[in-house]
Amino acid sequence: MDTRKASIALAACASGAILYSAGKRYFFKVETKGKAVALSSAATKAKRTPAVNKAFFRQLFKILKISIPSPLSKEFGLLAVHTVSLVSRTFLSIYIAQLDGRIVKSIVEMDIQQLLRLIARWLLIALPATFVNSFIRYLESRLALAIRTRLVDHAYGLYFANQTYYRVSNLDGRLPNADHSLTEDLQAFSCAVTHIYSQVSKPLLDIILMSRALVVMAKRRGTHSHYPGIVGWCVLVATAYVLRLLSPAFGKLVAEESRRSGYLRYVHSRVLTNAEEIAFYGGHKIEHSLLKHSFSSLAQQMNLIFGKKFWFIMLEQFLMKYVWSMAGMIMVAWPILSGSPEHSVSSISERSQSYTTAKNLLINAADAAERIMSSYKEVTELAGYTSRVSEMLNVFQDIQRGHYVVTSVEGSTASSSGVVAEGEEDEEGKGNKTSKKKINPQSAGEVIESQDLIVLEHVPIITPNMDTVVADLSLEVRPGMHLLITGPNGCGKSSLFRILNGLWPVYGGRLTKPPPSTMFYIPQRPYMSLGNLRDQVIYPDTVDDMAEKGITDQHLEGILNTVHLQYIVTREGGWNAVGDWKDILSGGEKQRMGMARIFYHKPRFALLDECTSAVSIDVEGGMFQAAKDAGITLLTITHRPSLWRFHTHLLQFDGHGGWKVERLDTAARLTLHEEKQQLESQLAGIPEMQQRLKELCSILGDSSVQLSS
Repeated sequence: MDTRKASIALAACASGAILYSAGKRYFFKVETKGKAVALSSAATKAKRTPAVNKAFFRQLFKILKISIPSPLSKEFGLLAVHTVSLVSRTFLSIYIAQLDGRIVKSIVEMDIQQLLRLIARWLLIALPATFVNSFIRYLESRLALAIRTRLVDHAYGLYFANQTYYRVSNLDGRLPNADHSLTEDLQAFSCAVTHIYSQVSKPLLDIILMSRALVVMAKRRGTHSHYPGIVGWCVLVATAYVLRLLSPAFGKLVAEESRRSGYLRYVHSRVLTNAEEIAFYGGHKIEHSLLKHSFSSLAQQMNLIFGKKFWFIMLEQFLMKYVWSMAGMIMVAWPILSGSPEHSVSSISERSQSYTTAKNLLINAADAAERIMSSYKEVTELAGYTSRVSEMLNVFQDIQRGHYVVTSVEGSTASSSGVVAEGEEDEEGKGNKTSKKKINPQSAGEVIESQDLIVLEHVPIITPNMDTVVADLSLEVRPGMHLLITGPNGCGKSSLFRILNGLWPVYGGRLTKPPPSTMFYIPQRPYMSLGNLRDQVIYPDTVDDMAEKGITDQHLEGILNTVHLQYIVTREGGWNAVGDWKDILSGGEKQRMGMARIFYHKPRFALLDECTSAVSIDVEGGMFQAAKDAGITLLTITHRPSLWRFHTHLLQFDGHGGWKVERLDTAARLTLHEEKQQLESQLAGIPEMQQRLKELCSILGDSSVQLSS
């Protein structure tokens, strides 16, 4: 009667699962029709959804080839030792199950001496068993760290090669939080893949070896029926089918959780980076609101995962704990109840031994099967981590090859040759269209390396958003030709420097420029690195590089004297003083430290972008004259007329795509500048004079020709 009830319950569960699945599919179809989602958009999103499919295995195999490069690698050695430990643990489990049966037999037979010997053997076997258990966890952690280390080395190599760290956030729109992918995603993948290996390989071995042990035991008792095996496999297959049918898309859910977690971290980093500006503006309420919204979005996704895990785990427990227990009792009892007549008259102690051993083996096998079943959920989560890590590596490699993908609003006037746009609706479905533009800039423009010449031939200045600032720029700069660059904001002055430094691609024409080692760029806000005072002057060189160049601290003191920073060494306690130089140095001191780097590196060309705006005019003039005397060709963006006299040529942008290059007549230009300032001063007083004239006319009751005109 109990068996019949259990069968009815199992059938009802399976029927309910099938009905639920069918209803879910039907509802999805109706909802899709009601929303009228575009087929192309749905297909595109489906391709991006992480799942356990061929794409997942291809991505996983590719990453594992990076993680475990050869059989002679450290990672492969750890994997081999880990595998041996898992195998030895399985044999220990079989031996302990047999030892349990012998202990039960000695208890039933009331053989105290045998019982004591078996208990002593139990304690002795416990030592290697506990060691192997702890060793398995230790090796799993070591293997995860080794895989993560290998992946981090590979990813960092791609990230810092060819200025990818700049391009991934400024020229490409696929990785909004590269720092999160390089830290959290790599750690999560490494831990997940090693845990999955332990969760799958050892249970598979447990099932094979323990099933073999059960079959051997059954044959010894004269039972040759295949019914217990058929019952076990039927229950196992039915459980796997139901769980596979009703398993949520954990890979997609975990990938989305990781994305939202990365965005929350990004918002936090923005607050830390711009804390002073936010404090000046009093923008804490807006930043607080953004953080709360980001965290609420993450919490909402986590609650969604918790809810789906709740129902799925409940179904898992019902099938694996109760249904499997029922099937296990049948499988254990069958060999004893259906044995041959000559074995049916065996003693109670022998039957107790067989039952205990079979029960322990079956429990271990069932536990192994349960771990394999439950590991599917973890495999789908691994699919999410694998997708994100694979996407990160693919983006880095694409950028290495000069391929970028940017997202822009449809209808934008931005365009570029060789750009392929793929449109899709936004997630809210409000009709806004976005397009992902795939760019191959290297095929559009030509870059030639020269030793001492900068030549632009019909080179356009195009921003990462594909906005054309200057359609066609031709320019030649030779050593000793000091170029002053002027123009309104947004006209392309700093953009030109980014193209010369290789930060932005050349979308057309031909660019001839010297190697990066002969050009040095100083921005308006120089970067202060971590390290001591010496590191600030020689950046990006190291102390070893400085020694190879034959430069000593005395040379550095002379450089600081040139930029009027000689007092810094004494004030901060010597060259080895370490501090947060971004906060220790004032704005003017940081700009002079940036100029000090020019005199240390002595490049052929110096690209100066408003780099002395916080420095006094007399100190500024001395630094520029010293740079010219050192044979450094200056390309300077500045609004200070006091610097005009240090330049020989002028590149002037008009802000509408136009430009002109001419020799710079400093005296004539200063005269024109003074006349401009006088006219501005005179015109600034006209509104006040007109207002006073109106007041006088009102008092006198008279009119004025100037007011009537």
